[in-house]
Amino acid sequence: MDEKTRVELEAAAFRRLVSHLRERTDVQNIDMMNLAGFCRNCLSNWYRDAAEEKGLDLAKEEAREIVYGMPYSEWKDKYQSEASAEQKAAFEVNKPQH
Repeated sequence: MDEKTRVELEAAAFRRLVSHLRERTDVQNIDMMNLAGFCRNCLSNWYRDAAEEKGLDLAKEEAREIVYGMPYSEWKDKYQSEASAEQKAAFEVNKPQH
């Protein structure tokens, strides 16, 4: 596979992941962190890091809006629920060390 095709496929997979996460507003970030070790915020941080590697200035909130499909504050108001004691305890055990 040539480099251009590989990059196009990776971009398509990224767009599909973002689309899927936008549709699954029932899935909380803390659940993603506890199960997979990353969440929507991590994905937006990685996007921002990639932009910076290319010399592009992308604000944290701009990157989050790309991933969430709306301002982060709006997403939190609409879809984020309070984490349960069990979710918080699992996060403390499993949280990334970065």
